[in-house]
Amino acid sequence: MNIVVLAGGVSTERDVSIVTGTMVCNALVKKGHNAILVDVYMGYEMTADSVAEEFCSAHELDAVKVAAQSPDLETVKKSRGRSEDGFFGKNVLALCKASDIVFMALHGEDGENGKIQAAFDLLGIRYTGSGYLGSALAMNKDMAKEIFEKHHVPVPAGFTATKENYREQKAVFPCIVKPACGGSSVGVSIANNEEEYEKALEEAFYWEEKIVVEEYIKGREFSVGVVEGKACPIIEIAPIQGFYDYKNKYQAGSTVETCPAEISPELTAKMQKYACMACEALKLETYARVDFMMKENGDMYCLEANTLPGMTPTSLLPQEAAAQGISFEDLCEQLIWISLKKYEKQE
Repeated sequence: MNIVVLAGGVSTERDVSIVTGTMVCNALVKKGHNAILVDVYMGYEMTADSVAEEFCSAHELDAVKVAAQSPDLETVKKSRGRSEDGFFGKNVLALCKASDIVFMALHGEDGENGKIQAAFDLLGIRYTGSGYLGSALAMNKDMAKEIFEKHHVPVPAGFTATKENYREQKAVFPCIVKPACGGSSVGVSIANNEEEYEKALEEAFYWEEKIVVEEYIKGREFSVGVVEGKACPIIEIAPIQGFYDYKNKYQAGSTVETCPAEISPELTAKMQKYACMACEALKLETYARVDFMMKENGDMYCLEANTLPGMTPTSLLPQEAAAQGISFEDLCEQLIWISLKKYEKQE
């Protein structure tokens, strides 16, 4: 198949997306597909005489790594210049329209929030992962928590606030402060007192106008992939220092990850059930990943659902697939076949 692996963009997870895209692209080339990596925002410089011929030039790419800090997005935006298609860079839409399917390797804003998915639906472009509605619901942590609660998926106590009204509600320490629509733990802080809370608010509001303040759940952290409505083996995440922030997520050796997680069969079944319930509640299609915290007494809380899980060397979904005997290359191809099924139903 001719496949565009769409990555990059202008979210705080831009660098992570490029690593995901590079790995996915190489995996699909190894599986015999004509896969090319395209930066949705910066565009793509053609080397062939036509769009159709461009896919024939597909080849493996050099490996890249995620930097310890999130990228300077203002510099990225200034470096592009003008584009005829607004957000979409040069040749992006033409290549996507000519492909058999677009593998969505985007993370964060304008990748996981449903906007690109909605545009592709209007343009008749097929893509991997959930549609625009589920993507939008999952990306908004405030909305997702409300939906989880209505569908009996347990979540941490807390509230949503803006710069105008955050003083109206009192935080209970310790607490977590995070942007309402961010990803990869960018802008997330733990506050143990009023002074730390003020700093956490400043950090979160730097990234977004709306934030979420939640009770701090002391315990173990887990993640559960859900593919075609079925839960994968659970993976436990244990950062060596601090919490599971941007650095600990993407710098090799920063976190101990155990899959399958060493918890009882009863707790495993319970968490996997909640993960499937969370995906169903948010109307997530094909695949996703759901994150949890669990207290020592076994009480568990759903933190969020990720509609386009990372596919980097330290990412969780590939590790969960490996625990089932599924290679990275096979997982990438499997996600494409699963995603194509939703289009078969529409025909």
